[in-house]
Amino acid sequence: MNLTLTVLEIVAPVFMLATIGFTWVKLGFDYNVEFVTRMAMTLSVPCLIFVSLMQTEIDPAALTTLSLAAIVAYGALTVVIQVLMRAGGLEQRTYAAPMIFGNTGNLGLPLALFAFGETGLGYAVVVFAIMAIWSFTYGIWLVSGGGSILKVVKEPLVAATVLGGVFLWQGWQTPVFLTNALDLVGQMAIPLMLITLGIAVARLTPGRVKLATVLSAIKLAICAATGWAVGLWFGLDATALAVLVLQLATPVAVTSYLLAEKYGADAQAVAGLVVVSTLISVVGLPFLLAFLL
Repeated sequence: MNLTLTVLEIVAPVFMLATIGFTWVKLGFDYNVEFVTRMAMTLSVPCLIFVSLMQTEIDPAALTTLSLAAIVAYGALTVVIQVLMRAGGLEQRTYAAPMIFGNTGNLGLPLALFAFGETGLGYAVVVFAIMAIWSFTYGIWLVSGGGSILKVVKEPLVAATVLGGVFLWQGWQTPVFLTNALDLVGQMAIPLMLITLGIAVARLTPGRVKLATVLSAIKLAICAATGWAVGLWFGLDATALAVLVLQLATPVAVTSYLLAEKYGADAQAVAGLVVVSTLISVVGLPFLLAFLL
């Protein structure tokens, strides 16, 4: 019973904030998703990543090991998903990227924070950044047929990760007034992302629900198993292992839908994956957390 309550305490705030966004749309109120998403991804999330890395007390060697584990995990997951897509005769442009990349930002970061504290958040931002880099290169190539390394370099969250890593490695700290300001801006990130997640899900029109249900269940199982196997192989400590598994197991992100819409893939099919995988995560992630805690 205590474990159940602990998991509910961790998961409830995440889905309560997403529900606020969902309800906001259903009540007919305005919400500019493009503006909020741009502000979060170019300002608040980079500040959150930078400050989290700069102030983390995690051994830099442990972060390096987790980074390598995350790279290998996403590489292995990419291969597995590609084989699955070919075996099932599914269109790569539509289904591959959503099956590989999860909602490590909107959902993964707050879950890691609530479940494992600041240490968990420090680990989670590393996995999030690696996923984002792979998503902005290979993920875009999958959907559009072409990616650009220049696009990665220009991403603020990538610059924030590199800079935060340098500060962590050198033991540097920004002046207190600047740290406080960056921390305050970063604190906007998690509430904004969760409310925006609810907004985006409320506005989506799901397509091909039956296929989306099967693929969402397969995604959760494959991603969790991949994270677990790779984490054990790298000998990650309990918290780092749990965060890696949790981040890989997050549901399909709304970003996948936006990219499908932008580059002419089957956006409605991806919308179905976003909605169904998010609903499945309401049940699946608490069970996963109960296993990891």
